[in-house]
Amino acid sequence: MLTDATITTMLPVTDSERAGHFYADSLGLKQTGKGEDGTLYFAAGAGTIGLRLMPAGAQSENTALSFEVTDLSTEVKALEDRGVRFQDFEMEGLKTVAHIAELGAERAAWFNDSEGNVLCLHQVLG
Repeated sequence: MLTDATITTMLPVTDSERAGHFYADSLGLKQTGKGEDGTLYFAAGAGTIGLRLMPAGAQSENTALSFEVTDLSTEVKALEDRGVRFQDFEMEGLKTVAHIAELGAERAAWFNDSEGNVLCLHQVLG
């Protein structure tokens, strides 16, 4: 049953207007609706992202969602051109070059949304 369900990823935001602009303007996603509670909904692939007003501190320090892309370098560049700032890491087991980490059978790049949620782009290799 659930294997065929459409998924809505709910992300906590402290300023829904600011977050809505980030997801529309910086990420290029289309807003599809607004819930009675003020949650903003954006189309993303076969699912939906919901931006729900929550108190500060509700954001996760870990990756909240990851977008699978076919050409990571091109997507990173396109988002940088729209003002998205990617994180860089240099530690044991994780190093980024031009914002991209090589992780065995995939590559990944991380950034924060306007509310502090950690988002990722990843590309499966091979």
